[in-house]
Amino acid sequence: MAKRNKILVPEAREGLDQLKAKIANTNDPQKAKYEVAAEQHVSLEQGYNGNIKAKDAGKIGGHIGGNMVQELVKMGQQQLQQNQEDSK
Repeated sequence: MAKRNKILVPEAREGLDQLKAKIANTNDPQKAKYEVAAEQHVSLEQGYNGNIKAKDAGKIGGHIGGNMVQELVKMGQQQLQQNQEDSK
């Protein structure tokens, strides 16, 4: 199945992959979903995984995506605070 989500800024792919790896506590962004699946006790294998329940797939994607959004918001807030301190 093809990816449906598209990054608006393609140059950001590497940074997002690094963030995904950081969230999953791994060095390899490609292994991130497998690490999260193991943490969530979901059986996820390389290749086709059409046999898993939507609920289980949501546990994996929701965990990764939700934590990535939280981390991006935190980074943005820190950057705004730093910019305000620098402009004083």
